[in-house]
Amino acid sequence: MRFGVLGPLAVWTPDGRPVRVPEVKVRALLAGLLIQAGRTVSADRLIEDLWGDRPPADAAAALRVKVSQLRRVLGDRELVAYRAPGYVLRAEPESVDAGLFESLLLRARRTGDLDARAALLREALGLWRGGAYAEFADEPFARAVVARLDEQRLVALEELAETRLALGEHGPLAAELADLVADHPLRERLRAVQMRALYRAGRQGEALAGYGDLRRRLADELGLDPGPELAALHQAILEQDPALEAPAARPRTNLPAPLTALVGRDEAVAEVRALLRANRLVTLTGPGGVGKTRLALAAASGWTAGAEVTPDAAQRFEGGVWLVELASLGAGAQVVEVAEAIAAVLGLRDDAAGCIMDRLPGVLAARPTLLVLDNCEHVVEQVATLAARLLRAAPGCACWRPARSRCGSRARPCGACRRWGWRRRWSCSPYGPGSSPTATSRRSASGSTASRWPWSWRPRGCAR
Repeated sequence: MRFGVLGPLAVWTPDGRPVRVPEVKVRALLAGLLIQAGRTVSADRLIEDLWGDRPPADAAAALRVKVSQLRRVLGDRELVAYRAPGYVLRAEPESVDAGLFESLLLRARRTGDLDARAALLREALGLWRGGAYAEFADEPFARAVVARLDEQRLVALEELAETRLALGEHGPLAAELADLVADHPLRERLRAVQMRALYRAGRQGEALAGYGDLRRRLADELGLDPGPELAALHQAILEQDPALEAPAARPRTNLPAPLTALVGRDEAVAEVRALLRANRLVTLTGPGGVGKTRLALAAASGWTAGAEVTPDAAQRFEGGVWLVELASLGAGAQVVEVAEAIAAVLGLRDDAAGCIMDRLPGVLAARPTLLVLDNCEHVVEQVATLAARLLRAAPGCACWRPARSRCGSRARPCGACRRWGWRRRWSCSPYGPGSSPTATSRRSASGSTASRWPWSWRPRGCAR
């Protein structure tokens, strides 16, 4: 079962169907147990939570009735178990949205990647459906936890604003923070983010006016002055300190600049790009030296900033287009070594907490990203395992895989190819359009677009 307390009290079955908890005392009992999920709550405490200073004549029996009703609603007697001197709700921390919220916040603070941090914070904040324990927020048993969760939510909003500011999103951020600052005008950290965003957006006067408003409010309501950090920021804005400028835009690709144009392959490049728009994993196969990498780089370069091949291309791979060279890995390399190679290209710090196999999917899930995995035929099984994991975890991630034909036209499909249900493969020949006798004979026989080119794609599976 899953439980929701970040809003009106809610219960869902494991497959997502809502469970109705009808009676207010039963709902209050569930709320009291959820506040202490996994820990025993004494019967005396629960009686006080439900009836306050006016308990029924036989309060213990009345409590047992409510527990029985709750068990019947949840459909699992063992979920609400008796444990002297009271009852315990046997629920994993992350089966309660408040526990999942705190877990996501912890993961966000541990990651060194700004995109991944922003994605985790957005996911955490997206769990909120209203005020915590909305219908019981004023009850004595819920006040402390409601206050704690509300504070955690505000801190998460501030952290997300700071992360977006570091990512260069000061324009939209300056507008979006206005309502939040109006609701919480005395939070200095929030004011600082707003002042920086306004300054970087060219609204220096409004940034200074915000500081003046806070200073007046603090003096009138609390008899205080702004803290030293905010005062220093105010002075830096007055002096137009260069350190306040937005950080330089981070590169979104490491593709090498071609020394020469790719002559005579425009149609092939366009068709390979079309395949990638329809499939998240495309493999180019062919003998060594045929030009697989050159074709992949030419096709991938169209997805980089400033070279859009479709109106939405820049947005589709806003996480970047990255070439990952795997030739340096040994044939017996582990999957984690392939992951480390990708992480190094993406600039993930190796000193951040958490295993790279757990961190990498989160980073790629944050923003759509295109990976060009080159020279991976000697680690094809390892790449298959990692690609399957990344593509499942990151819906916006896509991969190109130039490789020789050992997993291709002359061999049975390897285990990697059998597992890739989203896979498309191109088989590359060294001939240009119309220059191969085989291609010419195929063209005269069928006249189809695929037969005009020796660069032909094969759906699912490797064997011809």
